[in-house]
Amino acid sequence: MLELHDKEFKKTNCLQCANCCKTTAPWLNDQDIARISKHLKMKEQKFIEQYLEVGEDHEFSFKLIPCVFLMPDNECSIYNVRPKACREYPHTNRRRFQQIETVTIANTAICPATYNIMEALKNALPVQYSDNGGKPREKFRKGGG
Repeated sequence: MLELHDKEFKKTNCLQCANCCKTTAPWLNDQDIARISKHLKMKEQKFIEQYLEVGEDHEFSFKLIPCVFLMPDNECSIYNVRPKACREYPHTNRRRFQQIETVTIANTAICPATYNIMEALKNALPVQYSDNGGKPREKFRKGGG
């Protein structure tokens, strides 16, 4: 998977898209909050009040979508201190990416690079897919023989 990720991101310019910043809100951990608030010269509590909300999963995320730090040229105004979730997006270079397969599948609708990586993965797998998208049924004989 890492090879497919690297190959795709050699030809992908995220600044042409920035759809992740325009359509999703990343989770922020305590280190993200401390780093960004320090960069913005704000108290952490003030940063939380101004920019973050707590979701159903009790995780902090940005209140606004598109991201308030996304500039008109698709650059990130806090790029050097951006949240870990942003730095790692779209997470297709994880060693055990299969542990977040539902996230990866969801990201194919957001990130063209993720879509291309998953299509390349499908082509690299030894499994043949039918025209309607599913794996063909395998026939098994009773008794293992």
